[in-house]
Amino acid sequence: MPETLPILYRDEHIVAIDKPAKLLVHRSEIDRHETRFAIQILRDQIGQKVWPAHRLDRGTSGILLFGLNPEIASLLGRQFAEGQVSKRYLAVVRGHPPENGSIDHPLTRQRDDYEFQGERSSQEAQAALTHFRRLASIELPVEVDRYPVSRYALLELEPVTGRKHQLRRHLKHIAHPIIGDATYGKGRHNRYFAETLGCDRLLLACTQLGFSHPVDGRSIKLKCPPGDSFAALLERFDWPLAQ
Repeated sequence: MPETLPILYRDEHIVAIDKPAKLLVHRSEIDRHETRFAIQILRDQIGQKVWPAHRLDRGTSGILLFGLNPEIASLLGRQFAEGQVSKRYLAVVRGHPPENGSIDHPLTRQRDDYEFQGERSSQEAQAALTHFRRLASIELPVEVDRYPVSRYALLELEPVTGRKHQLRRHLKHIAHPIIGDATYGKGRHNRYFAETLGCDRLLLACTQLGFSHPVDGRSIKLKCPPGDSFAALLERFDWPLAQ
């Protein structure tokens, strides 16, 4: 049976899916041996080519938007590039951050940043802004690191800009890294969640996306609560599944 992806929205111009964690959007140097890509699976599923309007990291799950032709994908991509798309993510982080706040911390461009209209790469730091709100927290009586208890929190994140790995890098910057992040997180906590709590993925999911339809201009807002082991963990901690 061919693999399929959950379709959240579809019309004659665009299609949105719920991308599973650990699935690459397209072929990448990240893993040259990988044979599964969201673009190919969706193309085979709906019987036509698709073009991604934006990207989600391999480990991030949630709403992923495609155009059904290159022009529509470009129009959608421009909305992302110009900050006209509203985005909400859920993340589980180490520690107890403030109830709400903003992370205004410039980030250097990375080699494979997504570029629009011939935009050229630069090592100069780019403005990057993320708003966050703490939805829930927990303190577990286990010594994962050097403390006798371990604290974790569920955050709602709103990236105003769209730098590569922005949310992961910003949460590391304020010393509350996202659980399951092998690059910017802490190995001991990642292993605890994987081995003890049965959650071996990056705990970051795009749960809301709002944009203007590139053809008729109407406002579209998509929602998608996290699934798989992310949802199971939220239930285990008695945390809200979605906001």
